Amino acid sequence: MKKIELEIVALSHSITQTHSYAVVLGEINGLRRLPIVIGGFEAQAIAVALERMNPSRPLTHDLMKNFMMAFNVDLNEIVINDLQEGIFYSKLVCSSSNDTVEIDSRTSDALAMAVRFGCPIYTYETILVQAGVLIEDENKKVGSSSGLPASVTSETGGSDNLKTMSTKELTSLLNEVLDQEDYIKAIAIRDELKSREDK
Repeated sequence: MKKIELEIVALSHSITQTHSYAVVLGEINGLRRLPIVIGGFEAQAIAVALERMNPSRPLTHDLMKNFMMAFNVDLNEIVINDLQEGIFYSKLVCSSSNDTVEIDSRTSDALAMAVRFGCPIYTYETILVQAGVLIEDENKKVGSSSGLPASVTSETGGSDNLKTMSTKELTSLLNEVLDQEDYIKAIAIRDELKSREDK
């Protein structure tokens, strides 16, 4: 079965489920999108890696990467290989000098590992047909002006709330959320500060 390569194009709060996030994968050189609901911890793990932030202590996915690197195991690709009753199933394709193995994984964890290793993300046509969404206009891609190819909104009420705050208040809030290691909020605040600097 032919694999279709995807990339992360958005990361935001889930509209359908409270306290959840949605990561949106986009077909490379195509207009289809694959939205996947993930938990808050996994959303933070993906956001931290996309933004190339350096937490004071390694997150779980960083620890896993460090462990793999210490034993000369490379992550070649991840494949979203099944969809059953609304749940996506994935596998990590890993290799060492001796062998290549496929390891079952939750899709959110697989994506968090993929952004750390910079490896490709694949799925199959059948999954895109079942759960994909077609974007009719290429210019409607979701993105931000920062290095993050994802749209991230603040849990405290979205970007509208941040727009009403002064620069001093935003800077103070940014330091506070960084101390709490809430990197998703930090990205939204940082983007608001950056948009004010650009004006």
